[in-house]
Amino acid sequence: MKQQVNLSQSQQLSLTPQLRQSLHLLQLSALELEAEVAQAIENNPLLDWLEGGELGTSEARESGEDADVREAEPTREDGEAADLGDIEWKLDEGDVVGQWTPSDEDDEDPRLNRAAQESLQEHLRWQLHLSPLDARAQAIGVALVDAIDDDGYLRDALDAIAEALRPDIDASHDEIATVLEQVQRFDPPGVGARDLGECLSLQLRMLPPSRERDLALTLCGPQLERLPKLGIEGAARLLGCNNEDATAAITLLRSLDPKPGSAMASLEQDTYVIPDAVIWRDRGVWNVALTGNSVPRIGIHEGYVRMIRRANRDDASYLRGQLQEARWLLKGIRARGETLLNVVRCLAREQSGFLEFGEQALRPLTLRELSVKLGLHESTISRAIARKHVRTPRGTLPLRAFFASGIDTGAGGEASSAAIQSMLRQLIAAEDPRKPLSDAALADKLKLSGIPVARRTIAKYRDLLRIPPSNERVRMN
Repeated sequence: MKQQVNLSQSQQLSLTPQLRQSLHLLQLSALELEAEVAQAIENNPLLDWLEGGELGTSEARESGEDADVREAEPTREDGEAADLGDIEWKLDEGDVVGQWTPSDEDDEDPRLNRAAQESLQEHLRWQLHLSPLDARAQAIGVALVDAIDDDGYLRDALDAIAEALRPDIDASHDEIATVLEQVQRFDPPGVGARDLGECLSLQLRMLPPSRERDLALTLCGPQLERLPKLGIEGAARLLGCNNEDATAAITLLRSLDPKPGSAMASLEQDTYVIPDAVIWRDRGVWNVALTGNSVPRIGIHEGYVRMIRRANRDDASYLRGQLQEARWLLKGIRARGETLLNVVRCLAREQSGFLEFGEQALRPLTLRELSVKLGLHESTISRAIARKHVRTPRGTLPLRAFFASGIDTGAGGEASSAAIQSMLRQLIAAEDPRKPLSDAALADKLKLSGIPVARRTIAKYRDLLRIPPSNERVRMN
């Protein structure tokens, strides 16, 4: 066999430390971001809180590393002005990305809003509901989600899942595995794995292609348990690479989350949230801005920057390293703000009817549709909306409330599942308590409204709304 040497070129996106940090900051809530920034300021002497003014320093702006976020242009929608109720939102010139304050007449600070945190299973069921799966696959998905523990792992065997589905659904091993692949694409990354190696592999496959990612994927096999004994040199021999590449691959593995569900499982069920954005209407125009909590006021201490020129070699090297990390953090915060702002602006534009009229006007919208409109990956959209809330005239809502799956109305349009549930709730509230409407009767009424929904779908939505069946809703008084 004749040996040949061929040259080829290829482009690939390397997962740099800056990109990893940006992805990490994007998925943090306002409270988590504040804690992250506070920890960074404690560890980095070049970072400091700013009492006022813009983010960054004059030295950073001159070098192109300006980390301020400019105030967003409002999202415009035609229509009449809406009453904001007891809150009057005011944007002060010079504030960071539309910092807002309540009116003097308002007694309660609206930045703190009581909200129930969702569990990991609720978060997964919400994503499953938005997935393009038929009713049978949805039922299998629900069984898989219910079997996932608080750490995010699927501990039960697929045969046990198949047994639990019988006699309603007789699903094969391959069919359940296909639905599991869909569940494993959900947020948080790595959820639904059956062991540590699969968990890390799922997270790695969501990252952009790079040499260190490919090497890390190789280490996620059976040799993962032997990795602590192998060390850098042993891992390099196993991978057939140099020590530097092996170190980069192992560092990437260590940056992953071995328990992807633990962060959500550890949250208190009743807590306060700080909105990351605010949506309000003024003179017929829907406006969108980030709150100050989404863009912490931090900057680089200019005194330490000037000290680099006068310090000895070791101190100057240390300060330069800290300066680079500070700039990365400022750029990451800016990127987080810009991505979050674009997502909220798009949601306000797509769901302006929901903001004005409520759940019945909520149009079908999925992560995939929004990712196409913004030119972002679905995983980026998922990170951007995770544990984020927005203040609206209808109260403080999680960003996931703006998403809903669609049902074909048969007339060339779609109705969102949330809108149908809202109509269902109203029909039941207006029924005669002596003769409550059955699921079939509710389906007929919705069909007259132009929404053909099967009786079993009515039963499913009624269960989601925690409304008992008609025989349990009978009231003689």
